[in-house]
Amino acid sequence: MGKNGNGEGSIYEHKRNGKKVGYRGAYTVYSVQGSKRRYVTGKTREEVRQKLTKAIADRDGGLVFNAEGLTVGKYLERWLKDAVQGTVRQSTYEVYGHMIHPHIVPGLGRLKLKNLTPTHVRAFYRDRLDSGLSPATVHKMHVVLHKALDGAVSDGLIPRNVAKGVKVPQASAKRKEIRPLTPEQARSLLEAVRGDRLEALFVLALTTGLRQGELLALTWEDVELEDAVLRVRRTITRSGGKVDVGPPKTNKSRRSVGLTASAVEALRDHLASQLEEMERIGSLYRPGGLVFANESGGIINPSNLRNRSFARLLKRAGLPKIRFHDLRHTCATLLLSRNVNPKIVSEMLGHSSIAITLDTYSHVLPTMQENAVRALEDTLR
Repeated sequence: MGKNGNGEGSIYEHKRNGKKVGYRGAYTVYSVQGSKRRYVTGKTREEVRQKLTKAIADRDGGLVFNAEGLTVGKYLERWLKDAVQGTVRQSTYEVYGHMIHPHIVPGLGRLKLKNLTPTHVRAFYRDRLDSGLSPATVHKMHVVLHKALDGAVSDGLIPRNVAKGVKVPQASAKRKEIRPLTPEQARSLLEAVRGDRLEALFVLALTTGLRQGELLALTWEDVELEDAVLRVRRTITRSGGKVDVGPPKTNKSRRSVGLTASAVEALRDHLASQLEEMERIGSLYRPGGLVFANESGGIINPSNLRNRSFARLLKRAGLPKIRFHDLRHTCATLLLSRNVNPKIVSEMLGHSSIAITLDTYSHVLPTMQENAVRALEDTLR
């Protein structure tokens, strides 16, 4: 039998030392190194024909896996470059790279991709935990490795994702404690910030629950003072150590948030002060349209905001050291404690689901339930 169409296979007499010993069938598979010839043998032409038909069907059905000598490390490098770069935010790409280069590649990189087993993966996670890394960090490694191996399965390089059945540490095992301000402490902070160059920023942080990056990326186009509403459409991102403005991480992060009367007043005063700054600096001011900019109109460095401005204000107000993010928690806690619907709070904060809101602020729920019971009693009394 002669050769069939490209990749369809062929059958011919199989000879050894010049003597016929049976039949041989050849067909083509495609690997990361290019096309490869594969062979089946048998005593009769019919036997070889059946084997060849099955082999080609397996190949076309994705059941032939030909990673050859490809190592886990080489595959991850290629996956990061070809499948990840340009498809996710730069900050996400850098996180993936940080999980792969100093962690996964040194631990699993020398193994052949086709020889990787769940035992290898499980032992790697345990080693990383024993080295002192947090469960949350190991969980991130698992997420990256799982996605990469899913890609290898889709490309036909391996038959299954060996990370799929491996149990990983819970990322929430060491959840950071949230320390929201009490209503009295929040009022003390607002009093301390009065007259500060960034007064409006801290007022918004307490009354809208916006993230730090969302506040620093706000432009005046996002703010409607007459309608008392702002739109979150951007956030601060980091790329190679450089601070820039980019899109929010999720669609839920894009949202409209209502403004309190005090927030509108603070923003009006802030705009007037900013216009005076622009006039005073003149052509040296960079007109980027940011609501909260540094003295020359550029992006405020998030670290400087936390470590200088915020720390100084806490000290002035006589308040304990808390994270800037705890202002967001303060806003959510104050709203929930006043019986605002958790669904509304979730949308206001830009959470991906109400479950995250309820889980994060579960400490507020008992008080809400007590208030609900009292309200029901008052209604039925």
